[in-house]
Formats: sequence, structure tokens, C-alpha cells
Amino acid sequence: MNRSRPYRFETLAVHAGHGVDPATGAVTAPIHLSTTFERATDGSYPQGYLYSRNDNPNRHALEAALAALEGGTGAAAFASGLAAVTAIFQGLEPGDHVVAPADIYHGTANVLKHLFAKWQVATTFVDMTSLDDVRAALRPTTRIVWIETPSNPLLRCVDIAAVADIAHRAGARAVADNTFASPVLQRPLALGCDMVMHATTKYLGGRSDVLGGVAITRADDEAYAQVRTAQLYGGGVAAPFDCWLVMRSLPTLSYRMQAHCANARKVAHYLRAHPRVSAVHYPGLDDSPYHALAQRQMADYGGMLSFEVYGGRDAAMATAAHVELFTRATSLGGVESLIEHRASIEGPQSTTPPGLLRVSVGLEHADDLIDDLAQALDRSA
Repeated sequence: MNRSRPYRFETLAVHAGHGVDPATGAVTAPIHLSTTFERATDGSYPQGYLYSRNDNPNRHALEAALAALEGGTGAAAFASGLAAVTAIFQGLEPGDHVVAPADIYHGTANVLKHLFAKWQVATTFVDMTSLDDVRAALRPTTRIVWIETPSNPLLRCVDIAAVADIAHRAGARAVADNTFASPVLQRPLALGCDMVMHATTKYLGGRSDVLGGVAITRADDEAYAQVRTAQLYGGGVAAPFDCWLVMRSLPTLSYRMQAHCANARKVAHYLRAHPRVSAVHYPGLDDSPYHALAQRQMADYGGMLSFEVYGGRDAAMATAAHVELFTRATSLGGVESLIEHRASIEGPQSTTPPGLLRVSVGLEHADDLIDDLAQALDRSA
């Protein structure tokens, strides 16, 4: 995309990585399903593409767009969010150490506990909302400080700039999972992080119809080269159609996030006043312990929240069983509102409160969502 001046986010979302097809003049890019590309007579690849695991026009476009939206210098797209997570950690060596939040997406925790632990990569899980705890967890071998904010599923917020500074002073890299916020609401690279990852399955895809992940770097450095190597050699690349689907959704990202956030605020305020709800976890509430921090480092508070029901697991499961508009399903960031009993998803090792329900607030009318929660809470009493 040619630029004589910097563009704002909404403009980038429409144009970055997009372009008129030079072969046909099509405004919407075609899907390039070919797995291989023709060589010239001298053996070179004049179009720049060799084999679809190496690169593909659709993946190239998506990576350019996501790098632009996060303010990075490069991006590597993967077949899932966890594939992106795994590729980032594959740059570590046996004996290296990671500091990660205790309130972390259980999939990332599993990658560290079960996949990399056997390769002698150690992890210390800490309350990352405490900067003293982060400092205390550091070792001479710490190579990555992993940040997840807002966290999954308790919506705890971590001071990105402060933790990134702590990591850098210790000679480690700061990497942020920005899936819950999206680049519309939060810019970890601008706050000092070295790399950002997203499950593009969520808000970036936005329609619950595509699986993907991405790692975006601030600098074209050795750590990013290792992610690219893991992408090429590991082969967990995003498929052309999946890249096309995410690109289709990016132009509406900013406007979808505005609606997600507005709806979530209304739902959170309703739940906070409900007599059967013991706690609401949402940084947009004035009484949230993370409100001031979120206000400082986020443009808005997001479309995710969780709440706890008096009566524990049975009461929470009963509430979820009685919803009519919400869908009982795992995931987030789609146009439809989802609700799930998080501890049962995470399994027997879960530390999530048993009475907690995680909610992805969609794009329905907020009053209809509130009415549905009201009747579900009443019927489960």
C-alpha cells in the first residue's frame, strides 16, 4: 500500500494487504489454492513464490496486513493460535526459562507444561499483576516473559510497559498474547513488547468460521527469524482460504470492536447489580481493581467478561443450561454471544472458580442479551 502520510487504524484495516488484482482488476483478492508455482527457464521464481508451505499470496497479504495493524515490521501466520504460541517457544534452548502468568489461557499453559517441559524449558507461573512477583521469578536463564492481558478467564490486567521493562533489564524478551484485546484496543509493541501473538480465530476472524494464529514482531531480529524457521520447517502454516477469510473480516474489525465493547459494558453493569451474582470480572467496571490500568493502556475494555454465580458449579451450570439467546460454546470474538462453564472446559487441573461463567459478548442488541441472562438466572435459582 503506497502511503505519502500515515493512515489511521480504520483505513489500514481496509487497505493494508489489500489491492486490486493485477491480472483481472478484481477489487477482492482471489484465493490462490495452488500448492506450487512455476519456475522461470533459469530456475528462478520471478513471482516470488516457490511452494505454498514457504509462502502464498493470500498468506503474504494477511501477514502484511496484521503487521501494519499492530505496528510491527513483520508477521508469521499459522494454522492456529497455539501453533503461533508453539513457534515462539521453539526458539528457546534446553535450559532456558519462561515467566508466565498464573491466570493464563490453559492451552498456552499446556504447551509450556507438557510440550516444552520435556525439552528442559522451565516455566514459572506468577501473579503477573504484581511486578515484585515478576521480578522475583526471573532467573539468569529467563529468555521470555509471557504477558496475557486481559487474562483468560479472570480478565486480570497486566502493566505491559512495566513488565516489558523488567524483562528487558533481565535480558529477556517480552511477548504478549493480545487476543482478548485485539490491536484496536491495545498495542503491546508500542508499549515495549518485542512480539505479539493473536489467535486470528477470535476477533480478527470475527465470524467463528476460521482457525488461525499469528506472531507479529517489532524488529526483524534473530528471535523473529527463529519463528519464521519454525513456520517453514514445522509446516503449521495458515491455509490460503483461511487467510482470505481473515482478510475479509479485517475491514470491519474496528467497528465490530466498538459494538462488542459497548454491549459488554451494559451486560457487566447489569450482572454486577444482580443478587445471584457474586462477582463480575470486567476491567470496564469502575470498581474493578484493573480499571485504572486498563484505562491507561487500552482504548476500550473489550467484549469479554466473566461472572460468578452464588451456589458454585451447580448453579453456574444451571444458569448456562437455561440460556436461550446465548450459545453454550467455547471460543470468543464472533458476532454471536457465547457462554461457557470455564472450569469444566479446562479440566481437573483448572484453578478457575467453579461458579464462574465466561461470556463472549457478541453483536446482538444488548437488551436482548440482558433479558436472556435475567431469565436464565431466575430459572436456575
